[in-house]
Amino acid sequence: MAYPIKLSAPIFKGNESTYIQKAIQSGNLATFGEFIDQFEYKIGALTKTHQAVALNSGTSALHLGMVLLGVGRGDEVICQSFTFCASANPIIYLGATPIFVDSERDTWNMSPELLEDAILNRIAYGKKPKAIVVVHLFGMPAKMNEIMEIARKYNIPVLEDAAEAVGSQYEGKYCGTMGDLGVYSFNGNKIITSGGGGALISNNAFLLQKAQYLSMQAREDLPYYQHLEIGFNYRMNNLSAAVGVAQLEMLQEAVENRRQINQNYRKLLANMPGIAFQNNNELSASNFWLTTILIDEKVTGFSNDQLRIKLMKNGIETRFLWKPLHMQPVFRGIQFFGGNVSKNLFQSGICLPSSTDLTFEQQTRIVELIHDELAKSFK
Repeated sequence: MAYPIKLSAPIFKGNESTYIQKAIQSGNLATFGEFIDQFEYKIGALTKTHQAVALNSGTSALHLGMVLLGVGRGDEVICQSFTFCASANPIIYLGATPIFVDSERDTWNMSPELLEDAILNRIAYGKKPKAIVVVHLFGMPAKMNEIMEIARKYNIPVLEDAAEAVGSQYEGKYCGTMGDLGVYSFNGNKIITSGGGGALISNNAFLLQKAQYLSMQAREDLPYYQHLEIGFNYRMNNLSAAVGVAQLEMLQEAVENRRQINQNYRKLLANMPGIAFQNNNELSASNFWLTTILIDEKVTGFSNDQLRIKLMKNGIETRFLWKPLHMQPVFRGIQFFGGNVSKNLFQSGICLPSSTDLTFEQQTRIVELIHDELAKSFK
């Protein structure tokens, strides 16, 4: 259905049309052009890494990142369970096996303690993990100090899935810059968008050079087509990059708006019993891509699904939190380390509308409907 109030709508109010027209006039519409170069340079400058590699999706970036880390058939890769399937699917593409790890309660991201348990278990069975995929869920930075300390201790590379965390920071460093490789997504519902798109970032210039080479079918620099390796058709096109450059110019404004939206929800729901938020810790500065809440049904008298239906009937789009990957039928039988943290989050949580242009009046309307549900339970 069409929702008058969307979960996370793209906002185009800058130079998108101007840059698209410029790209069209240049005749470079595919995987060459000035806007690809600009987009990659600007992402690298923002994150203080080497020039990024612009790709056609966050999933492509994750897949290519795992290729660069040497993941292959028979390997095992540790992956956060509480995330979208794109974090783990590339592991399967490469013939490897994911090992899922539960979340901790603070950030809802990978538990460092359970990560180390998983590593020790797999080493004991002669299967040292090839890589670690950690996710910054809904824009909230994971506990990267602890996770990177464990990764270095066992000499395992880290792939940061920062698809939802463009603009988020941890100890003043941008998410995606602390592991060996970082991934961004610029899908249509992200905090900024290129329509469909993603990027790989790293402080390792060699890895990025290799990524660019592989993303264009591993074509050799010759006057004819020659290929020494299997490559991929993963490069971002110049039209998407034109949109991305314009959106990147408004990133800081988008982050500030989403943070304000999150603060508004906290104030409006402050006195409502049974409602809890995902919280920043003292080291983190989330972009709050989506504002998420947990509903204690025993206190509120209504579930996350009841609230979803109530808001849907009033033209308001919401979404459940990610269903943990270890609970997904497609991953049945995959080893999982943890308890019920991510399961409980999924069963009680919901994402509220968080579009950058969401007005305070719209937020007030959403919260009034939540109050209506609470009032029903006390009648």
